[in-house]
Amino acid sequence: MKQSNLGNLAIIALVILNIVVWLVFSPIDDGRPQFLRQHAGETIGSNNIVLMAVSLFLSTRPKWAEKYFGGLDKMYMTHRHTGTAAFLLIFAHVLTVPITTTGWALGNYLAVVAFTGIVTIVLITLAPRIPFLNKLTGGDYEDWKKLKRYIGIFFILGFIHSLTLPNALDARIAITWTMIFFIIGTVSYLYTELFGGFFKQYQPYNVEAVKHPNNSSTEVTMRPRKEPINKHRAGQFLFVRFPRDKMLNESHPFTISSAPSEDVLRLTIKASGNFTRDLFSYLKEGTDATIEGPYGMFNYKTGGPKQIWIAGGIGLTPFLSFVRDMDGSLTHDVDLYYTVRHPEEAIFVDELESADAMNPRLKVHIRYSAKDGSLRIEDILKNTEGDIRSYHVYMCGPLPMTMAFEKKFLELGVPKENLHYEEFNFR
Repeated sequence: MKQSNLGNLAIIALVILNIVVWLVFSPIDDGRPQFLRQHAGETIGSNNIVLMAVSLFLSTRPKWAEKYFGGLDKMYMTHRHTGTAAFLLIFAHVLTVPITTTGWALGNYLAVVAFTGIVTIVLITLAPRIPFLNKLTGGDYEDWKKLKRYIGIFFILGFIHSLTLPNALDARIAITWTMIFFIIGTVSYLYTELFGGFFKQYQPYNVEAVKHPNNSSTEVTMRPRKEPINKHRAGQFLFVRFPRDKMLNESHPFTISSAPSEDVLRLTIKASGNFTRDLFSYLKEGTDATIEGPYGMFNYKTGGPKQIWIAGGIGLTPFLSFVRDMDGSLTHDVDLYYTVRHPEEAIFVDELESADAMNPRLKVHIRYSAKDGSLRIEDILKNTEGDIRSYHVYMCGPLPMTMAFEKKFLELGVPKENLHYEEFNFR
């Protein structure tokens, strides 16, 4: 069993175990007419607590857990999926439990508040991704993402609701079990929003240089003011914010594009959202920065001797760190495909070509899709030698691109464990 699957399997096991607990330690049947429906509804509600607690725990970014998910980017995908599953279970819970219109108590009102709060936050957060909702709200994901920090409050209210209902079932053991997850979720939320700064290793840096390789990207060079962050591996990423700048005082993840041997950190960032557009326009030399990291397990050195690297647009950044980490003694045979739409969008082409000349086992292929057409699997296969199934493939770029290539490589028989991609979409 791959270690990187253990995290997701553990979450599935917890959900199954929770159902077992509610079946084995079943509530006492007090003769009410809709006992089974109430039992099913409360079991669903407890699973909602379990999944939300897991989602809140993963949002604390525990570095020790990375290896059990295959990297923080994959862990964030699990965080998103568990949150989505919990959101859907809210509706299942509401549709299953019997709802009375008389004799309401505190728990009933808390249920309405928690339901309304969670649904509103989720829908507003998703609005930019859903055309219909986007038209209604006119929102941008960067504007609304801060709302997600309040979801823990409604998580707490939702659990208190279950304890203060006037007609709840007598299920002390099962409720006590569920309370463990409520505590985990609450502590995780408080850690993320209030106390994390006392425990996490945030390192102060100073912006030494700001350059614009093209008209839509920024290269930021930062030097530590005191101690640097722990030495990173090529291909990892960090979280950065600029605390003295009101527009840029928000933590965002970016791939480190400098080599681990450098005494500075370099980030190459595309202006694609509110934060990155503001960074492109306003970030100045001398600005204070706060760094957290490094994170990530995107590491070509753990792969096989024959490799294919595919970079789409700003997805070049981890490969740029790989290239800058080379010293002419590359021990893998690598074909790097860097694809952008127009030549003016390409960055660090001279550096890539110099690395190609310096490393005999590295071949760089730069593709301008507006002129040459989109990169196809056939273009890659013509440069491979031997069985394609023996290759390890590393991809970073827009999600549709990586998913399309993943499908093609799987159809050719490349084992899934040989396909490595950074979840660029979670940035």
